[in-house]
Amino acid sequence: MYSDHRRKLILLIILILISLNLRPAITGVGPLIGEIRLDTGLSNSALGLLTTLPVLAFGIFSVLTPLFTRKLGTEGTMAFALFLLTAGILLRVVPSHTILFVGTGLLGIGIALGNVLMPGIVKREFPARVGMITGIYSATFGIGAAIASGVSIPLAEGAGFGWRWALGIWAVLSGIAFISWLPQLRSNLPVISRKGFRESLRQLGGSKLAWMVALFMGVQSLTFYTLITWLPELLIHRGMSASDAGWMLALMQGVGVISTFIIPAWCSTRNNQRLPVMILVVLELVSLAGLMIPSLAFSWLWVSIMGFCLGGSFGLALLFIILRTRDTNAANELSGMSQSIGYTFAATGPVIFGALFDLSGAWLMPILFLVIIALLKMLSGWYAGQDVYVE
Repeated sequence: MYSDHRRKLILLIILILISLNLRPAITGVGPLIGEIRLDTGLSNSALGLLTTLPVLAFGIFSVLTPLFTRKLGTEGTMAFALFLLTAGILLRVVPSHTILFVGTGLLGIGIALGNVLMPGIVKREFPARVGMITGIYSATFGIGAAIASGVSIPLAEGAGFGWRWALGIWAVLSGIAFISWLPQLRSNLPVISRKGFRESLRQLGGSKLAWMVALFMGVQSLTFYTLITWLPELLIHRGMSASDAGWMLALMQGVGVISTFIIPAWCSTRNNQRLPVMILVVLELVSLAGLMIPSLAFSWLWVSIMGFCLGGSFGLALLFIILRTRDTNAANELSGMSQSIGYTFAATGPVIFGALFDLSGAWLMPILFLVIIALLKMLSGWYAGQDVYVE
């Protein structure tokens, strides 16, 4: 029993380390948008792809994750994911527009596979503590995201790394995570499922609850990836310095760490999760209303409220995958479907938000777009929050 306890403690530490790596390659881009634009001459739409490409990879490869686990096993697929993540980060250092986007796509595939595997591993290894463990690893997502947002400008300008190495430095941490995971391959076995891949997709596709879990994953992700791309630009446009705007983005994600831990732990003790959904959406609408105010005086407040809502929504989206399924295989399948559909939907967010700003020349229309998305979150969360299983 002691040895098993020690094994799970070590596994938890490694999972936290992996979680720390699954956001910085994306969130570090937002504060550097202006510098990347000046250096490369890329348009706003092309720059939006630096965030959108990984999210598109989430959408395409999340649903394919069971195919990888049936060939490579869960542990083998996670090792492959970390290898792709590290390789993709390093490729972005190469001074080539094409390789910049190729590297961004590769790291997106690695993150997609890692995203899908985490809920299943938690359900298998920590069945009695899914709320707490989900809160821990999803909060670590937020910690990594916040650190990357906050240090991007200091690394690029203060330390003289330039924007390429400010993004490339994260390969060191992901490389450590890859090496740390390798001992897990000793217990790796291909995943055997009673159902075929197509049959699993067909059955999930017929479940309204599965679609609502997927929609909730999509709308909360759309708002998150839109704001990590455009919030600094919005604040800079209103007179804030680039460095301060980067730290505001870090504040948003830092506050999100707290709610990402608290909300799943609280929600796992409830019969249903409808009340938490309502609280999060109402607070998000308050934050969006605050961001419509041109003054920067209370920006820290609106950004903090938004961070709390986004962090809590993300933790809840991951918890829905675990609470709405009966076993690990079902969790992996629902995780793949919900993240595939959800992230494909979310990938449109940064592009639409940027296009609405280009079209109107003001931030009102883009923020109203996020208001509509928040209302969709309320609808999908109300349905996904009921105490039933995906069959």
